[in-house]
Amino acid sequence: MAAILETLRLHAAYGPTAVLSGLALAVEEGGITALLGANGAGKTTTLRAICNMMVRSSGEIHFSGKRIDGKATEDIVRLGIAHVPDGRGTFTGLTVEENLRLGAYARRDKAAVGEDFSRVYTYFPRLQERKRQQAGTLSGGEQQMLAIARALMLRPKLLLLDEPSFGLAPLLVQEIFQILGTINREERVSMLLVEQNANMALKLAHHAYLLETGKIVMHGPSSVIGSDEAVRRAYLGY
Repeated sequence: MAAILETLRLHAAYGPTAVLSGLALAVEEGGITALLGANGAGKTTTLRAICNMMVRSSGEIHFSGKRIDGKATEDIVRLGIAHVPDGRGTFTGLTVEENLRLGAYARRDKAAVGEDFSRVYTYFPRLQERKRQQAGTLSGGEQQMLAIARALMLRPKLLLLDEPSFGLAPLLVQEIFQILGTINREERVSMLLVEQNANMALKLAHHAYLLETGKIVMHGPSSVIGSDEAVRRAYLGY
């Protein structure tokens, strides 16, 4: 299957501090790719470099067959790449519904936006119950659901997810990952998933990359990566 996203010789740095060194990865169209690694390996930086956000980068980034490296962040969003950042990034002073409307700000088909409220509320019924509630009063799990739902309001082709399980109870993590799997299957939204919970990530993803100090050291089908003894000991805890 063709890649919807591909990076070639991707370098990234914060000021003089280099983080990524010649990164090459691909996300298949309609697939889920997990990017695994220890803290500081460069996972979040990879997502930021793809979006041209908060980091200086060089190299090639191809999306749907066209180069997007060097484009402004808002132009990358308009192409159909939605980013769910670490820390969720919800606007705490706005209501759930207002947050969702902000997610659709870059869309030109404004008439269809109303229909998408029903679509995201189907995935996250708790958000519909709280649509007039301020986002800052939601639980951590509900805020994570809102962050994902807001990204879906863009109607993205590619979803970049940064640590969606962070700080959440195991049952909530399981629920959110099940919803992500449903979105991928039903809407064919491609996903690049950065996740510390390697076990959950490998169960959800079709392909996985292992990142160490800004370089890919291993990649392959998730089932193969998950069965590697060294990976199991280092990242899965058994």
